[in-house]
Amino acid sequence: MTKTSNGGASVVANDDETCGICLEDSKDPLSLPCRHSFCAGCLDQWRSRYGVDEEMRRKCPICRARIPPSKEMVAALQGYRAQKQIMEDNNETTSQEYRNACYLLAQAEEKIGADWDGVTVLEDNDTPPVVMPDYIHEASFKGDIKSVLRWINANRTEDRANAITKAEKFDVSVLQLAASGNHLALVTLLLQLGADIDYRNNQGCTAIILVLHSPIASAEVMNKVVRLLLSWGASFFSEGDCSKRKCADVARNGNRHEIADLLESELGGRRCEIVNLSPRPDLNGTTCVADEYLPGSNQYRVTLETKSKEALILDPENLRRRDRTPRDCGHYIEFKNGRVIRHVFDSNEDCQAFVSALEKGEARPVETEEAEAKAQQAAAELLAELGLDGSPIESSSSFKNKKSKKRKGRKKKKKSKLKP
Repeated sequence: MTKTSNGGASVVANDDETCGICLEDSKDPLSLPCRHSFCAGCLDQWRSRYGVDEEMRRKCPICRARIPPSKEMVAALQGYRAQKQIMEDNNETTSQEYRNACYLLAQAEEKIGADWDGVTVLEDNDTPPVVMPDYIHEASFKGDIKSVLRWINANRTEDRANAITKAEKFDVSVLQLAASGNHLALVTLLLQLGADIDYRNNQGCTAIILVLHSPIASAEVMNKVVRLLLSWGASFFSEGDCSKRKCADVARNGNRHEIADLLESELGGRRCEIVNLSPRPDLNGTTCVADEYLPGSNQYRVTLETKSKEALILDPENLRRRDRTPRDCGHYIEFKNGRVIRHVFDSNEDCQAFVSALEKGEARPVETEEAEAKAQQAAAELLAELGLDGSPIESSSSFKNKKSKKRKGRKKKKKSKLKP
């Protein structure tokens, strides 16, 4: 049993309580001041299930006691107030942006309710996130990998991979900023460091939601970012702007039909493990990415997550979702000497061993010439895949080849000087 204090109100949270809505073991349990406990997701759905004017949405589903606003709701309210005040101070009250701020503030005030005491908030038991400085906010959105990683590594006792902006800037996470800026390499690096892909800012948005609503991303770039987030297990919620149907509609209305098709299918864009494949038993246990759903045959076109990148068409029953995790990421990306290096493996065991060796600080295995050639090819394919031809992304072995060429060049120059 854990006690938390909510603006002077003592809340008792029973860690192993049953949710009063779904009647199952609570997931991310929240305990109200009335001492009834619910899953965070169930309570969020309860709030959004009723109309704006329905008072029940602010009442406990069991005893009808007042549900305090969440800290995210209060942070959003404070953010809109601050945004409105800044524009008033700058005499910008006739702009459309000011009218939008007033509208959003009114919505936030109505959502919280006029009967809120202004103090009590619904807390969870998690450690408060780290608040990033303004320059990291800018660096994350611009994709400045060096600055972001340097700041994260400066204090590993803090969970800086999940840092957020100030409340008046809507508690946006560093991952959400990188994703909104469509920076694939930085997003991958943050996910490898343990960034929460489903973190919701104080407006209720996750990284994938922000990407789908991005006004600046091209369909091609957005497609790649969405696929990356899906392969790492990006979730959708049952209702509202974060629902799968709403996200698919947003993509469809923006003429991004390829993304909409992915979102509407169960496994589209997801990383999966091949199972029960009788014609090719050697592939059972191999991971792949479901690139495309084929509605006519109810099958998926997949690409194996190996150096061969073999393409297959498989039935849904031969695929089991297996989201990427920091220790089971399928491929690994490093940032060294100002360049992004992608390591590709022929098995998940090889990848996991590589990640484990990096965590322990062990030396990497020596690469053969054949492995170096494959690594170079993988790097070239990544450049083409990301649409970043000419950008500083290389394989782990390309540095060796460059250095050897430079050394050979220097030797030739020395020899030429010795000739009469």
